[in-house]
Amino acid sequence: MITVAPLTTPLSNAGHTQLLLAALLGIATVVLLIVWAKFHPLLGLILGTAVLAAVAAVPPEDALTSFVTGVGDTFGTVGLLIALGAMLGKLLADSGGANRIVDTIVDRVGPKRLPWAMALIAAIIGLPMFFEIGVVILVPIVVLVALRTKVSLMLVGIPALAGLSILHGLVPPHPGPLTAIAALKAPLGLTLIFGLIVAVPTLVVAGPLLAIAINRWVPVDSPHPQGAAARDMQERQETGASAAADETEHPSDEGDGRPAAARRTPSFGLAVLTIVLPVVLMLIRAVGDLSLNDGSTAQHVLDFVGDPVTALTAGVLVAMLSVGRASGMNRGHINESLGSGLPAVASIMLIVAAGGGFKQELSDSGVAGVIADAAKDSHLSVLFLGWLVAVGIRLATGSATVATVTAAGIVQGLGSGLNDPHLALLVLAIGAGSLFFSHVNDAGFWLVKEYFGLTVGQTIRSWSLMETVISVMGLICVLILNVVV
Repeated sequence: MITVAPLTTPLSNAGHTQLLLAALLGIATVVLLIVWAKFHPLLGLILGTAVLAAVAAVPPEDALTSFVTGVGDTFGTVGLLIALGAMLGKLLADSGGANRIVDTIVDRVGPKRLPWAMALIAAIIGLPMFFEIGVVILVPIVVLVALRTKVSLMLVGIPALAGLSILHGLVPPHPGPLTAIAALKAPLGLTLIFGLIVAVPTLVVAGPLLAIAINRWVPVDSPHPQGAAARDMQERQETGASAAADETEHPSDEGDGRPAAARRTPSFGLAVLTIVLPVVLMLIRAVGDLSLNDGSTAQHVLDFVGDPVTALTAGVLVAMLSVGRASGMNRGHINESLGSGLPAVASIMLIVAAGGGFKQELSDSGVAGVIADAAKDSHLSVLFLGWLVAVGIRLATGSATVATVTAAGIVQGLGSGLNDPHLALLVLAIGAGSLFFSHVNDAGFWLVKEYFGLTVGQTIRSWSLMETVISVMGLICVLILNVVV
């Protein structure tokens, strides 16, 4: 049985039934506004919070203070990391570093090992990039690889999508896991280590192995939409090459307002170093936390160096030289590339922050405590409960990030009775649940459908099935780790 520490004094004096009803109506409001009324998730979360507070009889001033506090805390914890990750990913793409990683790995493997290579490429590229950005960058390349090697699109596409999705849902510094870590006060280092451990077998099963079965059910070679995607990619490469030649003939020290142009492609080693540096720094911190004496100078140094903000800032600074300058980009082009990565993630940052406000309202109103009290005597595993809650919200809203943030708030009260390893596993269980069965209310569903030129049925039998396998396999790995630790 889990011992749940008492929460702070709730803002509402309502009974348990009323508080549970408030939570259900608040979540239902978010779901209906996002799915049925087609509201932006930011507005849906704000209005859902208002319904939650009203039904729970929280005084309006207190409700507003709670929501704003949650938004500020979440934005301060996660917003800067989202911005830094977007800057790093954009510079990697604009410099040609992402293409160099793909070309190098693909050129060194044969057709039989190509699915495994694509899974590795996606996992590497997916470390600093958000899922939607990774899809836009990687999928046209996947299409070109399939056309060039004459390998079935599903055999190379599913492993690539699996790599991006798994990293997005399970591994910091992606916004979902980071927000859950902050909400549950889980250790970052252990969550990162466990996340990578869970990611490997999950990627093997949901990537190259599952791709073999999906290729039989959805045999797709190269229909017209794929050719169009490939041509778009080719045109972007040719445009970049032309701009690079022009930049060589007419070099400039400052940005001129044009898209960033690179004269040469950075080396494979530098491109990989740029991507893995933040993760390596965070892993070093995790090892230090496990092996060094508490309060030692060395531990304080590693805690600073491995802090996500420090690690990602270091990654961006190194990228400016390793893939920016190394590719021939001047100062103006580097700054333009870094800045152009921010508008694309502004919406993500606000949605995550609003989700943090909704989570804070759940906690401050007393709902989280009620749910913790109701669950602590049940026979359901806390990890399974976290996964199940995330699955329900994912199916309803279509957003993995909203599912992670909301589920973390709902099960927050249960976390106070867990030790650090099990808090990390709870974060991963929620992250796995947030990936369950993407369907028509998920933007990623339509992104994959259009890029691969699939029908809705084909997308469900391929992409949606893959997401479900990732979710279930991720939960299985978490439960196995739970027995070990």
